[in-house]
Amino acid sequence: MKHLFIGATLVAAAMTMPVDVQAHQEADSTTTIGRSSRLSVGGYGEAVMTRNFYSDKPHRYSAPDQYKNESHGRFDLPHVVLFLGYDFGKGWSMGSEIEFEHGGTESAVEIENEEGGEYEKEIERGGEVFLEQFWIQKSFMPQVNVRAGMIVVPVGGTNAHHLPNEFFGVYRPEGENTIMPCTWHEVGVSLWGRAGAWRYEAMFLPGLDSERFGSQGWIHDGSASPFEFKIANSYAGAFRVDNFSVAGLRLSLSGYVGNSFRNTLYPTEGKKNDGVRGTVTIGSFDFCYDNHNFIARGHFDYGHLSDSKRISDFNISMPKSSTSKRQKVAKAAIATGIEAGYDLFSFSRALHSAGKKLYLFGRYDYYDSMYEMEKDMDEKWCGRQRVAVGLNYYPIRDIVVKGEYAVGILDKRYNNEPSLSIGVAYSGWFL
Repeated sequence: MKHLFIGATLVAAAMTMPVDVQAHQEADSTTTIGRSSRLSVGGYGEAVMTRNFYSDKPHRYSAPDQYKNESHGRFDLPHVVLFLGYDFGKGWSMGSEIEFEHGGTESAVEIENEEGGEYEKEIERGGEVFLEQFWIQKSFMPQVNVRAGMIVVPVGGTNAHHLPNEFFGVYRPEGENTIMPCTWHEVGVSLWGRAGAWRYEAMFLPGLDSERFGSQGWIHDGSASPFEFKIANSYAGAFRVDNFSVAGLRLSLSGYVGNSFRNTLYPTEGKKNDGVRGTVTIGSFDFCYDNHNFIARGHFDYGHLSDSKRISDFNISMPKSSTSKRQKVAKAAIATGIEAGYDLFSFSRALHSAGKKLYLFGRYDYYDSMYEMEKDMDEKWCGRQRVAVGLNYYPIRDIVVKGEYAVGILDKRYNNEPSLSIGVAYSGWFL
């Protein structure tokens, strides 16, 4: 993901450094280096097991006293991904990413929490293969590159850095993964480049679809389309700026703005909808420090949705046959988190020399998909804190074994949500 297939230096960069934040940035180069093949093949995958010490019943928030002292377990393949790229020469290159989420295609049966406990067949995108990226790029110089196709929207720390060796938890950071599409990808055009310690990216893309917004995920599902095309009645823009002036430190700002209300096939005409735009605005800051056997990462995201009351009423009135969640949506959402870990094997010269690592880490998150609500809304269960501690063990550079104990801390009227998770993941290049 991100900029993994850029130019002819990709494989050379992957061979000389781990697939981490800095390696991704250093791979963003258009300088040709001699190599035996123009083809690049890589990927990543995750297998996890979780025991959740709380109920998974759909009405656990409306009647919390009835669902105390319950637990459930899950096995999952959150992401299995194949990267494929090619350097055509003369500045032209392509990149693609095929992803299988949860070990299957993009159709599933889901239970909507607090919405009658109904079983619903969820079609996130048309088709059977999840093509997360496919783009063609023309590189003029390191400072100016143009890319067109299916591209990752670089808003937030997780979208820009979501490989399993770019976060400590068994799963991706929960806050950003809740309130925004993750990994957020759209067909669009981007302009990006790097000069000295600065890197920038600006992207033009279709707007989100407010028909698919909801309480628990805010705009999370708004980038998806159940059709064989993406509706683009409205447009949007996104940007990201990274700075690497301090050794081992990346500081990043990103943002998004675009209308969402009329980006649907369902009729939106009528006087009561005059002036309704559903403008989504997101601002985000994230950072990563990786030096002296210590890693710290963090993010802060705030999003605002105009006309949220009208959009909530519109979605709730949709027929059951529609793709709408038929839920209320907040006018603002928030997510913030920080994690830090230290390599305990750095105290052992033998283990450190062998390239083995064992990070002891802690993480704190606060997020709320209904952070600012209209007066008739009371979805307090959507906001929570989360505290986690765990270990990341690297027997070799491209393999990580993770263990984590976490507690989701909800409003006092609800039950807290402890969990224990273990997983194994890889991230690397085959060719």
